[in-house]
Amino acid sequence: MAEIKKILIANRGEIVQRAIRTIREMGKKSVAIYSAGDKEASYLKHADEAVCIGGAKSVDSYLNIPAIITAAEMTGCDAIFPGYGFLSENQDFVEICRLHNIKFIGPSVEVMEKMADKSKAKDEMVRAGVPVVPGSEGSIHSVEEGRKIAREIGYPIMAKAAAGGGGRGMRLINEESEFDHLFMAASSEALAAFGDGTMYLERFINNPRHIEVQVVGDSHGNAIHIGERDCSLQRRHQKVLEESPAILLSEETRKNLHEVAVKATKYLNYEGAGTFEFLADDQQNFYFMEMNTRLQVEHPVSEMVSGIDIIELMIKVAEGEEVPPQESITFKGHAIECRITAEDPVSFLPCPGKVKQWMVPGGRNVRVDSHVYTNYVVPPYYDSMIGKLIVWGRDRDKAINIMKRALNEFEVEGIKTTIPFHMKMMNNEDFKNNNYDTKYLENYKG
Repeated sequence: MAEIKKILIANRGEIVQRAIRTIREMGKKSVAIYSAGDKEASYLKHADEAVCIGGAKSVDSYLNIPAIITAAEMTGCDAIFPGYGFLSENQDFVEICRLHNIKFIGPSVEVMEKMADKSKAKDEMVRAGVPVVPGSEGSIHSVEEGRKIAREIGYPIMAKAAAGGGGRGMRLINEESEFDHLFMAASSEALAAFGDGTMYLERFINNPRHIEVQVVGDSHGNAIHIGERDCSLQRRHQKVLEESPAILLSEETRKNLHEVAVKATKYLNYEGAGTFEFLADDQQNFYFMEMNTRLQVEHPVSEMVSGIDIIELMIKVAEGEEVPPQESITFKGHAIECRITAEDPVSFLPCPGKVKQWMVPGGRNVRVDSHVYTNYVVPPYYDSMIGKLIVWGRDRDKAINIMKRALNEFEVEGIKTTIPFHMKMMNNEDFKNNNYDTKYLENYKG
């Protein structure tokens, strides 16, 4: 494949700033798109070109495929980097890029299709030899069928949307008397959120940890892993803090997890960066949950411990290069990422508005990925994340101490942010002792 020379970044916020840096360091040109609600975004000055593609609402801009393709063709882009969210896993968008001879920096439509429906993805992983949570074989077509399968699986079970994400279309069902109304409630929520109310069932894993493996595959059938991440600190099924490596794992379990993820990547003929997400129980048994066929928000912690620029590798793979040999990748130290959002640190309600003061921390082994600046107005139309604070230390204790210092230096005035919440977590004894699971924050009273 020919060298990529100019890349349109089909996204907004901090990931655009992050991508521009790599694209520029590779000697390539970048094009940023923006909505009417993002016309004051700082990264518009850093991109080689910027194009307004529509109104403030996402449906009029960042989800407007014709406008994005027109912007790419108008500026002479030969590739599109999708980032995460929006159109990053939209199969129609990938196909339209192909029809317009624009390289989509990510996997093929065929692979996306296999992994988009979670019940189908589970079937694929069974064929690939990946451990999966016991559950229904495919989607459930009626309440009666679901009730029968639930008895066979055994309670408690999770009803999950086949086309779901972000915690929507999910219900924990503890006993059969609850099944009908909770199953239907989850299906209705999924239909409203995704336009698809199809459900499947899985056995509920009590007190699980959320462990994921970063993989990259190329067009030559090669695949590598870039370590694993622990993403267990979540609220409403949304991650708030991530770290790498997952110190919960024994070396044997870690090795097995990596091998399984790489094997599955090769089985899929996967091209680009992706993430296999697993649930781990208290016996360190791990079960496939889903695959994200895109870059993850938390990718910087994997970069910090490996020294690899994952977006650079994605672009090289899209140009037809092979991934580096696994043995050339070494892992060192410990990295932690705190997602900084424009939210009340107690209620987590969104707090858009004008940022009157923005002073980010610095120093050795501290990284801030953000698009915010003093006097920037956080718009109310989009996700509330305004930045990511990532630190690296020689071990987990050192990384926690660096994060404490960095959070203390982080000054934001004019809006509420989750910085105070993260400062509490860095002093939380359960967090420091690695004594928590995915449900921990549901009961957290800090």
